[in-house]
Amino acid sequence: MKPRIANPIALAPEQVKAMMALENSFAATGLDPVLLELVRLRVSQINHCAFCIHMHTGLLRKDGQSEMRLYMLDAWRESSLYTPRERAALGWAEALTRLSETHAPDADYEDFAFEFSEAEQVQLTFAIGAINTWNRVQVGFRAAHPVSAEDRARVAA
Repeated sequence: MKPRIANPIALAPEQVKAMMALENSFAATGLDPVLLELVRLRVSQINHCAFCIHMHTGLLRKDGQSEMRLYMLDAWRESSLYTPRERAALGWAEALTRLSETHAPDADYEDFAFEFSEAEQVQLTFAIGAINTWNRVQVGFRAAHPVSAEDRARVAA
């Protein structure tokens, strides 16, 4: 896949600065960083953003998350590897990412509201919006994820 624009991030420094300020603000919310990364990865899976899937998978690995939790994220509803809080966040993230299909159903919101305070609900909803924005920039301009030399050789063979 060939990128449509070589480095779109470099062409919008003020917007990237604003997005990074938003991203950095999540550290002060008290939300679990692993929960935030799981949400970012799940949203990126839904949006088919290879660049972001690569990045957030790597961050979760560095944070000590098991390979099985990473593999099963796409089927989290059928897996026992996620806490009730993670499940509520993932359900809400899916509902908002697929908004035109789901219309943010009350059942998903009720699960979300049971696990999170109102402030956390708003903060996590902003995080979901932010990763959707990053996904749209990266997918829209066909950003290429890093590829190891081993994988590059395998593909070329």
